[in-house]
Amino acid sequence: MHRAPAAKLHRPIATDVTINQPRDSNTLSNYNNWRTVHTTANLEIDFEARRVWGGVVLRLRSLTEGETERVVLDTSHLDVKDVKVGTKAVKWDVTQRLEPYGSPLSIELGEKIGKDQEVEIDITLSTTKDCTALQWLTPAQTGNKKHPYMFSQCQAIHARSLFPCQDTPDVKSTFTFNIRSPLPVLASGLPTGSRDFKAGKNGAPGSLLYTFNQTIPIPSYLFALASGDLACASIGPRSTVWTGPEELNACQWELEGSTEAFIQAAERIVYPYAWTTYNVLVLPPSFPYGGMENPVFTFATPTIISGDRENIDVIAHELAHSWSGNLVSCCSWSEFYLNEGWTVYLERRIQAAIHGEPHRDFSAIIGWKALQDSIERFGEDHEFTKLIVDLRGKDPDDAFSSVPYEKGFVFLYHLEKLLGIDKWDKFIPHYFTTFKEKSVDSYEFKTTLLDFFASDAEASKRLQELDWDTWFYSPGYPPKPDFDTSMVDVCYALADRWEAAGENKGEGFAPKKEDIDGWLANQSVVFLERVQNFTSPLSPTLVESMGKAYGYAASQNVELVSRYFAVGLKARAESVYRPTVELLGKVGRMKFVRPLYRGLKECDEKLANSTFEKNRDFYHPICRAMVEKDLYGET
Repeated sequence: MHRAPAAKLHRPIATDVTINQPRDSNTLSNYNNWRTVHTTANLEIDFEARRVWGGVVLRLRSLTEGETERVVLDTSHLDVKDVKVGTKAVKWDVTQRLEPYGSPLSIELGEKIGKDQEVEIDITLSTTKDCTALQWLTPAQTGNKKHPYMFSQCQAIHARSLFPCQDTPDVKSTFTFNIRSPLPVLASGLPTGSRDFKAGKNGAPGSLLYTFNQTIPIPSYLFALASGDLACASIGPRSTVWTGPEELNACQWELEGSTEAFIQAAERIVYPYAWTTYNVLVLPPSFPYGGMENPVFTFATPTIISGDRENIDVIAHELAHSWSGNLVSCCSWSEFYLNEGWTVYLERRIQAAIHGEPHRDFSAIIGWKALQDSIERFGEDHEFTKLIVDLRGKDPDDAFSSVPYEKGFVFLYHLEKLLGIDKWDKFIPHYFTTFKEKSVDSYEFKTTLLDFFASDAEASKRLQELDWDTWFYSPGYPPKPDFDTSMVDVCYALADRWEAAGENKGEGFAPKKEDIDGWLANQSVVFLERVQNFTSPLSPTLVESMGKAYGYAASQNVELVSRYFAVGLKARAESVYRPTVELLGKVGRMKFVRPLYRGLKECDEKLANSTFEKNRDFYHPICRAMVEKDLYGET
């Protein structure tokens, strides 16, 4: 608990607040009584102390018919130092921590507030060493090893460790960012300048004030900050890439050919891009996700910079979030598929527009394998394999998997096939217009779809006959679509040859580079995933011959090499143990890190544990916590 200094105005107050969440069970705030309409962040980044400090001003509107005199906000491992309403001191208390949701900040307003009235709450704060939203990197962990670096990752419920807020996707506010730092700053708003130089103390570097505005309401999980030695370059008429100076040219080359094409394709499917500019920040390698759809500045993993432009469809995904997730948000993490299922669907429609329709089903086949892996890991009857998940009392990070992405995609793909793409395509912009700048639940989505087709007898009949409850609440696999396999058949055929070679112990089998001539990198991904599913693993000798003949062992494409290592770990091929350990010290993206640790643990638990302990501080707090559970179980 982080309690205020002793003073009469700050004595503990009653905490018997009835906290009733109408839709989101993963917040302790009383957001059914109040809604944040604007947030001003006045913060300073202190690299030496590894903290962000300053204040936030929340403007809240009362929602209740009766008069309300208390506001409850989410905090977690946060040092709250003072609270004022306007300029007036008030009673407040950070109450007992409730895992995994943190410690609610309860504020007595000192007067009763009627419906639609607004109050401004000014909170002085500092983050602590236990902040889960921030990662601090030493100069040695950055590209040029000259300057420190920090970045935030607030999804799902980590914004509350950065500033007091109503930390739920069901609440959206506009934002003003006033961020002071000795190094360049990016935030999830449109830049409005840098100014007001302040000299440092005792020889420390000085700082500038960097300002940003976000005039489109966004939920707290899209609050984003990054600061470091950053440089930028154009990648399109309304897009830039930001990264370390040494990495800039490679990042620009990788992204400049496709970003504007992706934007235009998405605009044709939905409607014009709303956020003015679309930019990409390529982060250091410890970033735990493929990308984070922070508005204006997508935060992206450096693993997409593979030198072959084979992995940039991650950008298509994060761009699609500009509509699904950012403009139209799920109301709670229990219905995360409304963000991610829609985004995967739009991403694949963008791929089809750019590369051709077969590429959409090709991507979907890769996605089905990811869905299969998640369901097998959880178990087919597990709660976390449903579309609508019960997360009461649970950490949304524990439910994170491919399920909301891929099962959500299959649901929307099924609706497209059920209605026909011409009719479905008329609904897409209607949906994103109806819920623009709002949060939505599954029944609002369903009702909107039914209403849209109410005058179309055939479409209405098909939708009425759909077993909605099975789609929403049944665990396990959805019906598998009949995907176009034209791009994967050659991959499966080669995998069949390898499976036969394994059964014959490699006799008479000689792999050649020509086996995969003309393949996309993702076709090799499909091949390797098929090999992972062999009933009997390949022999270590065959694994090594594959790595040499096809160049997988020396690949710089992490999508490829990580899957090759997974094949090797399953085969107990000791030749991949050391390269796997080396990769785990260079990449922090959970998509690669977690499966490789689980595979390494099966082969050599002591090596897996020692590798993790060596790299513990390299990983983002979210990744670190999830790998700890993978290696050591629940703590």
